[in-house]
Amino acid sequence: MKDGILLIDKPEGITSAKTVLKVKKILNVKKAGHTGTLDPFATGILIICFNSSTKLTSFFSNLDKSYVGTMVLGVSTDTQDLTGKITRVSNMKSGTKLNESDIKNAFDTFMGEIWQTPPMFSAVKYKGKPLYKLARRGKEVKVDARKVRIFQLSLLEIEPLSLDKFPTITFEVRCSKGTYIRTLCNDIGEYLGCGAYLTKLRRVKVDNISIDRSIPLNKFVKLSQKEQLEYIIPPERVLESLSDQNNYL
Repeated sequence: MKDGILLIDKPEGITSAKTVLKVKKILNVKKAGHTGTLDPFATGILIICFNSSTKLTSFFSNLDKSYVGTMVLGVSTDTQDLTGKITRVSNMKSGTKLNESDIKNAFDTFMGEIWQTPPMFSAVKYKGKPLYKLARRGKEVKVDARKVRIFQLSLLEIEPLSLDKFPTITFEVRCSKGTYIRTLCNDIGEYLGCGAYLTKLRRVKVDNISIDRSIPLNKFVKLSQKEQLEYIIPPERVLESLSDQNNYL
């Protein structure tokens, strides 16, 4: 195999880098790279480029992304997601009851161009060192906020407060490169006055490349080599689909 692009549906529990290494080894290619990291707990479309197609990785990385996620209201964590330590718990029962209108108003506030401060548990570098390494040592530094864009933020479902769990919000978001969905959830929680963290995340689109066209990693590894090669897409076909918004890949 010379060049090409593979659309993998990354499962939960594996890093994006390990997903690429696994596929690279199976296909026995010299070069491979992905076009946008998904955290280990996140799932969804991961675009993997092979050999000379790796020159396109930065191009794909700059494209808008769409996600479906779930946030838990009333609890904050140091990582802003389910993997972190709880730093705050709000008494939702005694506080003002949040309704659908409150949440939709909050969503409207975070539409368009917004400023985000990258979380300490991230790969953003400070003086040459990734923030997560500093965070693991208990160090916190001031990080400059970055401008990102939220093109769409839709409320899909609300699970109300119950005796054994905090309320959850399932949402869909389309955003620009560099947007941290867990930070978006954290900031919405702060806006609502109760805190929030991201508990589920699935990337469903990269520009107009849909998750429907990807193959689950666990299914891909079980195919014969001939069947696997049938899933490799020529780079020109992918680029053609991106140039025509009515042509969904």
